[in-house]
Amino acid sequence: DGVTEVLAHHSENLQDKFIEIPCSEDYDNQKRFEGCTPRKCGRGVTDAVITKEEAERIRRIAERGLSLGGSNGGASILDLHSGALSLGKHFVNLYRYFGDKIQDIFTEEDFALYRDVRQRIQQKIAQAFGINSASMYLTEPTFFSRINNTEAKTTHDEYWHPHVDKVTYGSFDYTSLLYLSDYSKDFGGGRFVFMDAGSNKTVEPRAGRVSFFTSGSENLHRVEKVHWGTRYAITISFTCNPDRGIGDPVLV
Repeated sequence: DGVTEVLAHHSENLQDKFIEIPCSEDYDNQKRFEGCTPRKCGRGVTDAVITKEEAERIRRIAERGLSLGGSNGGASILDLHSGALSLGKHFVNLYRYFGDKIQDIFTEEDFALYRDVRQRIQQKIAQAFGINSASMYLTEPTFFSRINNTEAKTTHDEYWHPHVDKVTYGSFDYTSLLYLSDYSKDFGGGRFVFMDAGSNKTVEPRAGRVSFFTSGSENLHRVEKVHWGTRYAITISFTCNPDRGIGDPVLV
């Protein structure tokens, strides 16, 4: 595992922590969008953008949605934009599968909170990287994740493998994670690990904490296996390519 350095302890209340790192060549292999495509790369952590109370409200949205389904393995996802929901070993479209019952699960206030949080995170990322937030677009997939220590049943449950978001998802230029539960209180394991040459830089989740980073191979990362409890988070990511942008989820 190499040497581990904790970038953000769960007990800390961080205003802003940002570390600049050299960009990988990933961005040279795609069309550049000036004023957005990363020229400054790095990673940041802040506890000052989303409150703990807001994170708890968002977690309740995730809990309600995931109560409709859930994976047979340890990792379940809910994507309010596309409607993708883990169900057993497969995925269903939440909106088609449950139809009008969705109105009993979610409210307009839920989706308004989601939009507000997304906008604040977008502005924080733009500020940290010195770009215009209007040049960034929400991109898919953007999803809630619920992870526990149930044994993996399919490859979708194997969340712990090292990966690069730009390679995995293509459209990502900036990735953010909003944590909705607390490391060591709600779950054990499940820390977020940046895998640098010769060392690991670790983020311990805390409800309301936002971790954000450029999505190229300068930020190879993984999530540790969850040993006990349940870990909730939401991945919200942005592209510089307007053709790959999506709108905010709407309650249909």
